[in-house]
Amino acid sequence: MEEGRISITILKELAINSTASSDLPLRVLQFGGGNFLRAFADWMIDVLNEKTEFQAGVVVVKPTERGDYDDLRASNGRFTVALDGVRRGELIQERREISCVQRIIQPYREREAFLATAELESMRFIISNTTEAGIRFSEEPMPEEGMPKEFPAKLTLWLYHRYRHFSGAPERGCIVLPMELSADNGTALNRAVEQYAAHWNLPPGFREWNATANHYCSTLVDRIVSGYPEDRAAKIFAEIGKEDPLLVAGEYYHSWVIAGPELVAEELPFGQTDLNVIFTQDLDAYREIKVRILNGAHTSIVPTGYLAGLETVGDVMNDAAMSDFLASVLNDEIIPSLDYPKEQLEAFAADVLDRFRNPFLHHKLLDISLNSTSKFRARLLPSLLSYQQKKGALPRGIVRAFAALMRFYRGDRDGSTIPLRDEADRIDFFREQWALYESDKQGLSDLVRQVLARVGWWGRDLNGVPGLGQALTIELKNYLN
Repeated sequence: MEEGRISITILKELAINSTASSDLPLRVLQFGGGNFLRAFADWMIDVLNEKTEFQAGVVVVKPTERGDYDDLRASNGRFTVALDGVRRGELIQERREISCVQRIIQPYREREAFLATAELESMRFIISNTTEAGIRFSEEPMPEEGMPKEFPAKLTLWLYHRYRHFSGAPERGCIVLPMELSADNGTALNRAVEQYAAHWNLPPGFREWNATANHYCSTLVDRIVSGYPEDRAAKIFAEIGKEDPLLVAGEYYHSWVIAGPELVAEELPFGQTDLNVIFTQDLDAYREIKVRILNGAHTSIVPTGYLAGLETVGDVMNDAAMSDFLASVLNDEIIPSLDYPKEQLEAFAADVLDRFRNPFLHHKLLDISLNSTSKFRARLLPSLLSYQQKKGALPRGIVRAFAALMRFYRGDRDGSTIPLRDEADRIDFFREQWALYESDKQGLSDLVRQVLARVGWWGRDLNGVPGLGQALTIELKNYLN
């Protein structure tokens, strides 16, 4: 903890002596000012400003009509980010006052101010986090006043204004970095802008400029941001020497993978920092690694840990048997099932285990259990099938997690009801199958066979996987005993 205390003291001093917000040129247009963007994107920009010559000010745009960022306005864009985590077994903490946010605009009430930012030569980067549903097209007219409803429509309006103001100058295009948690978010956003350009019958010159001068990057972001830490805000205020109603907390771990042209890496000098930012042309590889290792680890411990009487991810990591089970699933089963460099996979798995050990995050297993059947298909089933194909055997830990999933969906633990959260037809199916078993109308192997036969759930009839039905039946018997 002593190292953490020293870190807090140093970062507090840096925040006090940081560049005044009025001295930063407006270079980033940010759609959204919620907890994640403030503790991830703005935090990264602030670090870039401190460590490099990036020197970028951020304009935060409210993407929805209701409300405004009144607290952020009142603080002149200043707020504190509190980060805590575990790295290589050591507790690390950071407290940083963010000073890069220059302006806040509610475009529904400040249309002219919003469009005026498109006239700034300094403006170069566009960041967004409007939820997965935010990147979509709807047939709304181009407004002569006010704002269109959808985020891509607002972006199209802004880009068209910029195109006209600078007469289509190619050097006035922007680097677009959406952070919405959807696959190929950059491609999807570009497609939506193109749809609006066609729907609004904008001139061909704008469409050409959008296609050639702007660079839409698909991204993959990762950091758990928990928001305002009610239970320890007073302690953090004592550490930083003041109260901050905009305090936002999260884990120290962060990852930003960006797929785009080489010029993006050249203009974003993350290489001059120790921030975990990766530029790549193969985003799918990083997405698969994240899903199979991080999300697969979560999915493996939800039913197994909960049935063992545990409540949180932290409980799992503090339980010797469950912690060993998770490490074995990761290192002995999931990693061997993937076709990427072993060192890369092992490093990522070590980060995952450190994140799960974070004592400041309280992830309840039941909260992670939402839609567990579809999560198993996306996160663990590919590792099971790949392992079986490569090794000619079944991964025992993943099979155990699969059996635990079936037992979990019986809906009870130690006489108490488990609040199952999944599609109604899936919950009903398990209820029916367990009722048949409990009334001696079918055996356990029959129940397993029925579950494995759900092609719509798994994408194939899993009864065809050699030995899987028998192995699951044995594991399920262990749970029932």
